[in-house]
This record gives sequence, C-alpha cells and structure tokens, in this order.
Amino acid sequence: MNVDEFKANVDGAASPPADCGLELQALWWDRKGDWEKAHELCQSAGSSDGDWVHAYLHRVEGDLSNASYWYSRAGRPRFEGSLADEWASIAGELLAGRG
Repeated sequence: MNVDEFKANVDGAASPPADCGLELQALWWDRKGDWEKAHELCQSAGSSDGDWVHAYLHRVEGDLSNASYWYSRAGRPRFEGSLADEWASIAGELLAGRG
C-alpha cells in the first residue's frame, strides 16, 4: 500500500487496515479527525516511530515545545514543512517499512 492508497482507505473505511501497526493506525485516526484516538495509539506504540507520530501530533496541536521533545526521543529532526507534507512523509516511510 502506498500513501495515496492509505489516504483513500481513510476516506472510505470505518477503521484502519487490519495489518497496520499502532503508528499507522494513529496517522489513520488523525486524518479521520480523531486527534485523541491518534494520540492514545502512538503513546501505546512504545517505539521510536510511535514517538515520531507523537511529535507530529503535538505539532498539529500547536504545542511545539512538546513536539520538539518527542522529535528528540524519536531521533528525528523537527519537520519544517506543512502538516500535510509531514503526515505524508511519515505515512510513506512507515508504509515502506511494512514489507
């Protein structure tokens, strides 16, 4: 699945694809407009990718100092582009790592 297919799934489905990890599920719910569910899932992931999604979500929220903390935990630089571009970048990398 690529990013465009993942976006289409968000737009047309009631729940994320069954084979998605917590990090992708968090991005899926964020795109659906459920920030709280997305935040809960990335916190539960317990991974550097989860921390990366967590950073993105705090950026969405507008809490840049908290986002910076989570970028640091994830070992990632703070993203300087648009939120849409960051979402696509994270989703693309996570989808590519699925197999």
